[in-house]
Amino acid sequence: MEQNTPKGDRIAKVIARAGLASRRDAERMIEAGRVTVNGKKINSPALNVTAKDAIVVDGKPISEPEEARLWMYHKPTGLVTTTRDEQGRETIFDNLPPELPRVLSVGRLDLNSEGLLLLTNDGAIKRQLELPSTGWLRRYRVRVKGTPTPEMVAPLEQGITLDREHFQPMTVTIDRQQGSNAWLTIGLREGKNREIRRAMEAVGLAVNRLIRISYGPFQLGNLKAGDVEEVRRKIMRDQLGLGSPEPQTSKPKPKRRRNT
Repeated sequence: MEQNTPKGDRIAKVIARAGLASRRDAERMIEAGRVTVNGKKINSPALNVTAKDAIVVDGKPISEPEEARLWMYHKPTGLVTTTRDEQGRETIFDNLPPELPRVLSVGRLDLNSEGLLLLTNDGAIKRQLELPSTGWLRRYRVRVKGTPTPEMVAPLEQGITLDREHFQPMTVTIDRQQGSNAWLTIGLREGKNREIRRAMEAVGLAVNRLIRISYGPFQLGNLKAGDVEEVRRKIMRDQLGLGSPEPQTSKPKPKRRRNT
């Protein structure tokens, strides 16, 4: 017996593809009564829609979905990764080039962290890149105060539990000692809040600089602080379609936009 499958896509997915929000945030918008379909307010995301349906969010019709795009951004220190900050601090969105469309950040880097942050105009891409099941390796250059030894960082390579929160094993390479500081290269496959800083503190090391240098196949390279560089669409499609936890690295070389 055949089951009748509603035509179209889930409404939250359609809103996400229009670049208004992530899929999860779109579901919250719907539950808050901010969305109407064909003039009728809805409060449940359990609805499929097609191109014939008129979807309005916060009183404005959503735009036609753009082709999914992805950018690499070198986040400087001193900026928060939110659309607006309750404490009035500057955000990355205050400092992006004005010619960029509305974008969403893939994950976050905290106020004092810098380096590679991926941006996308597509909520579904954002969600895909953030899923724990994707498991892409994120690599960081980390400067710590202290003199780390292999024995000191060994617990981090096994995985530790702090305040009842378990951190997956991370790779830790001690690169060089520089006076009272040392440089490490750290790799991990999850993005818990202040994970590296908390892990270092647990073994007696204080982080005083943290730079993300890669996120899966995407590399910070020579991108300068404040610069944005779009990933070529073929590379983006190839990498996101591999379905591998650690795709082959491919360094994009699109046109660079400088922040002024």
